[in-house]
Amino acid sequence: MSDPGAPSADTMARLALCSCPDAGQAQALAGILVERRLAACVSVLPQVRSVYRWQGKVERADEALLLIKTVEARLVELEAAILEHHPYELPEIIVVAVGSGLDRYLRWLHDETAP
Repeated sequence: MSDPGAPSADTMARLALCSCPDAGQAQALAGILVERRLAACVSVLPQVRSVYRWQGKVERADEALLLIKTVEARLVELEAAILEHHPYELPEIIVVAVGSGLDRYLRWLHDETAP
């Protein structure tokens, strides 16, 4: 049952995805995002294989993937921080709205990303 005092997941919580060239750079970027309260939590998936088209060629790369848990209000600053610290010319930044979740977790997410 929803708590009327909890932030609404459909208007607040977001999951951002960002790939990095390796786990070390992913960990460094994750630390910056959490320290600046732009994310409440960042999960690092250290080994993913990406296949993508870049400048007319199909490329393959081993990368690390960040699962960034944040809120709508922090997205502009989150994007700026990623662009500032990411080594790629064009970093992946994809944001997905969270439709629902555990009320206590969503409240924690909101609290931990408050400026």
